[in-house]
Formats: sequence, structure tokens, C-alpha cells
Amino acid sequence: MKNSNRLMNLTLAGWLVLTGTVFGQSKMARDLAGLAADADVDVIVQFTEAPTAKQHRKVTDRGGRHKKDLGVVNSGQYSISAGKLADLADDADVAYITPDRPVKAMLDYANSTVGADLALKSNFDGTGIGIAVIDSGVKQAFDLSESKNIFASRIVYAEDFTDTPSINDPFGHGTHVAGILAGDAFLSSGKFRGIAPNVSVISLRVLDKNGAGTDSAVIAAIQRAIDLKTKYNIRVINLSLGRAVMESYKNDPLCQAVEKAWKAGIVVVVAAGNSGRDNSAGTLGYGTIQSPGNDPYVITVGAMKTMNSTSRADDLIASYSSKGPTAIDHVVKPDILAPGNRVISLISGGATLYQVSNTVNLVPCSYLTPLCTGNSFYYYRLSGTSMAAPMVSGSVALMLQKQPTLTPDQVKARLMKTASKTFPRFSTATEPITGLTYTSQYDIFTVGAGYLDVWAALNNTDLATKPAMSPIAVYSSKTGKVTLKNSASNGLWGDNGLWGDHAVWGNYVWLSSANGLWGDNGLWGDNGLWGDKTASGFNGLWGDKTLFGTTTTASKSQLSANALTGVGGTTLSIAINGEN
Repeated sequence: MKNSNRLMNLTLAGWLVLTGTVFGQSKMARDLAGLAADADVDVIVQFTEAPTAKQHRKVTDRGGRHKKDLGVVNSGQYSISAGKLADLADDADVAYITPDRPVKAMLDYANSTVGADLALKSNFDGTGIGIAVIDSGVKQAFDLSESKNIFASRIVYAEDFTDTPSINDPFGHGTHVAGILAGDAFLSSGKFRGIAPNVSVISLRVLDKNGAGTDSAVIAAIQRAIDLKTKYNIRVINLSLGRAVMESYKNDPLCQAVEKAWKAGIVVVVAAGNSGRDNSAGTLGYGTIQSPGNDPYVITVGAMKTMNSTSRADDLIASYSSKGPTAIDHVVKPDILAPGNRVISLISGGATLYQVSNTVNLVPCSYLTPLCTGNSFYYYRLSGTSMAAPMVSGSVALMLQKQPTLTPDQVKARLMKTASKTFPRFSTATEPITGLTYTSQYDIFTVGAGYLDVWAALNNTDLATKPAMSPIAVYSSKTGKVTLKNSASNGLWGDNGLWGDHAVWGNYVWLSSANGLWGDNGLWGDNGLWGDKTASGFNGLWGDKTLFGTTTTASKSQLSANALTGVGGTTLSIAINGEN
């Protein structure tokens, strides 16, 4: 009777979510609801098998238009009248339909902080490894040239997937990302060096001059990276972009694409997002990890602040860094943290970001030479998890240079195990433009497995033999406790976990059972660091009317009309000025 009463009290939306039926069609994404029947909409249709002319006709016979093949996820991009979607979803060959959603963009101290300087002294510089930068393009700069020939570029391949083709990077974001992972500091006399300064860069442009793109463009770029894997030894994909989570990662075509790359032997590194201050759902920024960073396979990266020192001892979390667990699936994210606040890297003086951002981000050219006055047109400060992700991507390149046989799961496991786990319990940050202050709690959903330590990862010899999928957080309404379980039955963190009785979270966690790294026992005691009586936002995660409750599975802002139309750069702008 108790359960019956609970079901009777659910709203219609909650019932549709619980039964797996969304707006009357279990195979249609919720953000396709409410569209006018005669409105044309760009959609991604996932089929039960790789689409052929037969599958395309299922759309075109209903008045739709085939625009692009997305074979990596058994899908196609189509334009079709919204009124025809319900009928299309009824077809047995159709697995799931989503909008072609918009995606958006999200060193001098940082290298020493994460141990990259030690790696470089030992001749680990990423030589022989290719990294696909799926972003706003990469503009050629001397810092991205070959060490023996400054006129020979290390951008070995470039392709544009946008509707406004460009051979450069008019937005500026992708070039900044590329400098963090691959710049050799030629123009700064060694000051602003990337993590892996001799890797090859494969530039796959999916974001326009305003930092906006689409799911279909990103999926097509991921497909190209897989196709070119052997030719350019592409071992890493960097995705410093994302969008709101709208359904389970199991149905999200963006997540399905990154999983295909992972299973093809490419390590996928994704920015967590910059919504850690977002309290629109009453969760104080918890539950704001963006897609495809919500996928349990990929390495999802949050942002730290170096505090202008080369020691990690004083480093603090960036309050804008998105927090887990993920919406809908409750995957524990982020996986790891890296420097991402006010990072100096490459940019073009004519780029959109350079032109519209605040002067606080400008780099005096006296940094480069004492005789120079004014500001540099080649280097710029940017902040966000977009900047933290390439720190990890470059580190992965170093690990693969040293040991090319490592699998993506082995790389992820080593990075998480060796990450530094010494943090304060709380810290407060101030946004320099508005003066607003934010308090962060250093729990599992904020810091993940810890802070990137490249040198420790390079010296680790563990070899994971199981998938390193991030675990799932499970909340018990009876006990009020949260426990963790594997994302897969054969996952790395189970009964025979790689590290046995020793917790990945270090001294802050008292997991000592025989249940492995994550185990069946909750990591959050009543009075512990992860306690259920600490942050009200943590409590809010599990309420009936919040992000993970029974009445909805996404915040109102995620389900707004903006989820379909979008405005480029929104994700990045919350963190672009950094914080003190």
C-alpha cells in the first residue's frame, strides 16, 4: 500500500520517466515534446543497425530529408516535420530519436604543479602520439611547429565539420586548448609550454566563430578520428565542449560515439563543465556534469586553481567546476582534476574570445621580453574545465609514449589511482568581476579520484584487466546513505578490484572491507567528509522535486527551449574570467 500511495502521488512527468515512457514515446527524447507539428527539426535517428538506403527511406517517406550519415552510432542526421516523429518512433528499426542538440565550448605554474616538468626532463614529450582536438579549430602558431623546423607544422591533419568552413580558428578556443596540450613555448622562451610539447595535433573543427556547434558535427568528427587512428596514431581525443544531459548515457548519441572511440582504443578526455555554481535546481551545483562527460567510460576532468605557485599543496578547487553525480544515471563524476583557472596558452589576437573578453585575461608582452610594452597577441588567459581537460590529454600522451600498449581503461585506472588526494574540507572563492563568493566542499562528487599527478602516473606499473567505468551512486531512502556500485558487472571496482582493500580516495575514506575499491559500503558516514549532514545541496540531490527525484530528471533550465536553439559560448562564459 505504501508503494501504491507513492505512485499515486507522482506527477504525470514523473510517472512517464519511471516507466521509461517519455511523452508517450519511449524512443523519443523529452526535449522533442511541445514542438509545433508543422515545425521542421533537425534530429539524430539511432537505428538498430547501421543505416542503409532502407533506413533512410523510413525518414524520407515521411517527408524528411537525409543530411548526414553518422555510422559510428548507427545513426543519421535528418530534417523532418515534428509531427512525423511519433510515427517514425513506432518503427521497429528505430532505436531512439534525439534533437541535433547544440554543444558549446567549455602553463607556467600548471606544468610544475602536475609534475609535467619532471616528465619533460626524462624526455617524455608525447613524441609519436596523435591527439584529436575536436573543438573550434586550431590556428597554426610557431609553438605548434616541429622542434627542428619552425616552418613545419605539428598540425598534421585538419578538417571542418561546421556550416561556416574555416582553415583557422576564428573563435580561439581550440587553439588555446591545443597550446595547453601541445605548445612548445617557442614564442615565450620556454615559459608557456604545453604538457606534451611534441605530440601531433589532428584538428577537427566542430564549433563556429561563437563557440557553438551540434551533436551531429561532434559525432562526425569522432568518426573521423576513429577512421584516422592508424594513419596518425591517434590515441587521444580531447573534447573541451559539452551540453546538458537530456537522457541516460545509454541513449545519448554523443555518449554512444565517445564509447565507440574508447572501444576502438582511443582515450577520450572530456571537460566536466563549468556549472558548479548553478543552484537553479536547488543542488548548489551538484548534478551539473555535462554530456558526454556523463559517460562512465570517458575520463571526465574538473578544474583546479594553481594559486600562482608551483606547489600543489596550496591549490584549491575552482568553484565553477561542475559536480556529480550525473543527471539520470548518477554516475560518479568527475574522475580527476587538473589545473584550469586562468591558464595562459595560445590564441590569435583576432579571435572572438580575445576580442570580447575582459582585460583581466590579457597577458602583458613583458612576460615574453623585458623590452616589450602592451599586451601579447599570441598568448591569453582562459579559465574553465575546457582548460583542465587538455592537461589530462597531454598527460595521457606521455603515458602512451612510455608504454604504447596501454589500453584506455589502463590509462584511466592509473591516472585515478595516482592522483593526489590531499585536500582541505572546504574552501571559499571570489569571482573577480562580480565580487561574489562561493564555498566548495571537497567530496567525491567535487574532486573525484583527486588531482592529476603526471609523474606518479608515469611511474605506476599497475595493469587493469577490467573496464574502468566510473561507478554509480545509489541512494537509500530508508537509511539516507549513499553507496557505490559498478557501472558494469565486470567492472574494475568490484570484488576483485585492482587495489583490493585500499581506497582510491586516500585517508579521507575509511573503506576497509573486502569488497574492493568502491565496495558495497557507503563512503559517507553521518559525521564524515562525505556526510549526509553537510551541504544542503548534497541533500537536495535526492529529493522528490530535484534533479534526481521522481517528478523530473533534468532541471528546468536544461529542458527549456534554449536546449534546442542554444547560444554559443554560454558554457565557457561562466568561467572565462576565472576566480581568485
